[in-house]
Amino acid sequence: MGTATLIIDGKSYELPTFVGSEGERAIDISKLREKTGYITYDPGLGNTGMCKSAITYIDGDAGILRYRGIPIEQFAEHPNFIEVAWLLIFGRLPTKDELARFSERLTQNAPLHEAMRHHFEGFPVNAPPMAVVSAMISTLSCFHYHLFNDDSQFEELAARLISKVRTIAAYAYKRSIGRPYIYPDPRLRYCANLLHMMFSMPYDQYIVDPDIEDALNLVFILHADHEQNCSTTAVRVVGSSRANLFASCAAGVCALWGPLHGGANVEVMEMLEKIHQGGLTPEKYIELAKDKSSPVRLMGFGHRVYKNYDPRAKMLKAACDRVFAKLKRRDPLLDIARKLEELALKDSYFIERKLYPNVDFYSGILFRAIGIPTEMFTVMFAIGRLPGWIAQWKEQHDEANAKIVRPRQIYTGETQHDYVPFEQRRAPSA
Repeated sequence: MGTATLIIDGKSYELPTFVGSEGERAIDISKLREKTGYITYDPGLGNTGMCKSAITYIDGDAGILRYRGIPIEQFAEHPNFIEVAWLLIFGRLPTKDELARFSERLTQNAPLHEAMRHHFEGFPVNAPPMAVVSAMISTLSCFHYHLFNDDSQFEELAARLISKVRTIAAYAYKRSIGRPYIYPDPRLRYCANLLHMMFSMPYDQYIVDPDIEDALNLVFILHADHEQNCSTTAVRVVGSSRANLFASCAAGVCALWGPLHGGANVEVMEMLEKIHQGGLTPEKYIELAKDKSSPVRLMGFGHRVYKNYDPRAKMLKAACDRVFAKLKRRDPLLDIARKLEELALKDSYFIERKLYPNVDFYSGILFRAIGIPTEMFTVMFAIGRLPGWIAQWKEQHDEANAKIVRPRQIYTGETQHDYVPFEQRRAPSA
């Protein structure tokens, strides 16, 4: 702990400072308004730490991402999404017995209540899947509310949400294409069961390739948490009111739905399709992206935090290579993506601006290879991010002195004036 001196109108104020475990420095301004009458103004909160967290560490300049201190790269060789989910939520790697117990809970909780299943019939066939998923996560609150006020049941509560969200996602997809719902198979593991429910038919079992299963595990792991992003902050803001876990995570789904957040990989795919179908070369597209007078943008490059190559993008690129090699086919969109990356990484325009591929640049191509349609990309992101939301909600919930989030504002409206009776009002000038 140290202090920083703030001077306002010639008067000095001492503010506490502290340093995080990885050397991040912060000034504690929690008493700023009380001491000075001032508040800070930070649109987008890019310079404001709203919490202390022990879950995820990012060094954007060095391209580092760690879950509970473990480098993200160390999960690549034998990807197990459920193991990583436990790590994030409970703060350490599970024992063999703990992982087996949690996995069994996921298996037991995969089916939806039959009454809940019928809710899907009320949605239009062409309803956006993210709207269905957020609504159905909220609906889960009606069926599992008895667990909300019992902290000893938290593991069960988390297992129910993580397990049922994939069933919800699969049913939302089946509803959108007019095909029968497929019940979860207790013999299958987490990712394989999701693919089974999405792609099997009553007369035709979808057989999951182990390499495809590993690839989906890896995608989910790489999306599992990413510090205080928009959707995670939404979960924390809603959770700060002591809203239940399901309601808070439903808010996270809604935040993730935005094209500037979870929808970014859809925009990457649209860009690649545009280049492919429009007869543009990657070289020409790069030139257009550099032209400030052009509306063309290079999607999937640059990140709010990373000013280096996103470590998740490197891992997804390698996963794409493995999956396409296993499938023994080529995808022209992957070829275009590789060429765009090659050109951008040696172009001074992108180098000087520290614009490197991010996680969205290759995740859509990998989803496409697995067979997941574009409209389900953001839903897959939500499934992967759910353990991080749960971990963040739990961390905040367990904090002894947690406060409801209540930001301040700088009012810029009219100053006080009198009410004008209706008959005396003038029409506004054109």
